Amino acid sequence: MLGLCALAGMGSGAFAVVSSRESTPEAAAAAEPATPVFSLRRVAGAVFRTVAAANLGIALDGWLAGAEDACVSVRDPDGRVIYQQGAGKALIPASNMKVLTAAVALTRIGPDFRYTTPVRAASAPGPDGSVGDLWLVGVGDPLLATAEFAAIAGWLERPRQATPLEGLADRLVDAGVRRVGRLLGDESRYDAVRYVPSWAPHYATDPQIGPQSALQLNGGFTRWRPGFVAQTRPATDAAGVLAGLLRARGVAVGGVGEGRAPEGGVALAQIESPTMADVVGVMLRESDNLVAELVVKELGARFGSGGTTAAGLAVERAVAAEMGWPVEALTASDGSGLDRGNRLSCGLVDAVLASSGGAGGPLGKGMAAAGATGTLVARFLNSPADGKVKAKTGSLGGVTSLSGWAADQRGGQLQFAMLANGVATEAAGFGVQNRLVNVLVGYPQAPPPVSLEPRPIRPPPG
Repeated sequence: MLGLCALAGMGSGAFAVVSSRESTPEAAAAAEPATPVFSLRRVAGAVFRTVAAANLGIALDGWLAGAEDACVSVRDPDGRVIYQQGAGKALIPASNMKVLTAAVALTRIGPDFRYTTPVRAASAPGPDGSVGDLWLVGVGDPLLATAEFAAIAGWLERPRQATPLEGLADRLVDAGVRRVGRLLGDESRYDAVRYVPSWAPHYATDPQIGPQSALQLNGGFTRWRPGFVAQTRPATDAAGVLAGLLRARGVAVGGVGEGRAPEGGVALAQIESPTMADVVGVMLRESDNLVAELVVKELGARFGSGGTTAAGLAVERAVAAEMGWPVEALTASDGSGLDRGNRLSCGLVDAVLASSGGAGGPLGKGMAAAGATGTLVARFLNSPADGKVKAKTGSLGGVTSLSGWAADQRGGQLQFAMLANGVATEAAGFGVQNRLVNVLVGYPQAPPPVSLEPRPIRPPPG
């Protein structure tokens, strides 16, 4: 007859079945569970996950104690939500706004897209290399730069990816151009609104962001050492820099200015940007505000009513709704997060991250790495989180945010989103981020699953 052995402490009627007549060592070994559907080995894994999630919740509840204006969402390496607090709250996101902008750009424009910036003329050069007017046509490439600027354009004045203007000058020379009437900049793809009207006025005078233009060059700055000086006429300034590069290569250029390129004509030379995945990487990793704003205008130009901030933000909201991301708390005044009128929820950020392909997807690859790159290059050094976090940072007066992935103790990737308002100082905001990631990289705090598995059931002797 069969003997049923109920296993105490497991609660739901789980049991193993053995025969009292199978008393040989071989039969006893065969009686050891081999993870069938109702095996307690499966229960052990469930118990482990439950205990680990409960301990994480205790730690994060303590971290959030007294934080009225904060939210956190965490998913385990299998994509299960294991902690959420205040996920629907509408909070100022600071630069975590770039997570949404990046995700929409990757979704609608695509990770492999490249901007192509041309120089156009009415006709090809004559036998002596002479052309009339040339037009440098802005297509919104946010990484168009000279080598000098690219060398210091990254976080803490580190090098940054760029579309090299010098390469465009070389291609014009290769095309046989030796004499130019005028070189004119065309920025007509986008509007000429340089700064979002609701931004703090000091954004126009400090290096937070240069003026927006479809023909931006060098982040919108004419000088960066000592100190940053913003361009006042971006299209003319870009044309002037290209003219200088051509002159250095022996090409005579009569003058510079700006104007819309005529229909027709020919493209004498053009240069491609890095991919959109790379552009998004610069936006996220370096927290580049101008890149984010120009990407928004490109969304508007391609899929909305025109190359404006409002058109691009309308596209962002529509795409978010199409993707099924929760947009109830979303208020977008810009794409970079500089505006204090922006609102996101942890639930929205969590949904964006969850649909992005994880830490190894285009969005995750673009984020800063703790102790290694971008805004995290000098963060979490010599701490448990060193080398274990890929995330988008965010900081404004009274605001801190951090969203991305953290490697746990078992090598899995925890996805997390955190927004907190009402933070006293920037240093206090860093402290909030530090405590959060230290909890995450300490996950899981629970007995190992093997210690919860049933031991082999051996029949009594005889």
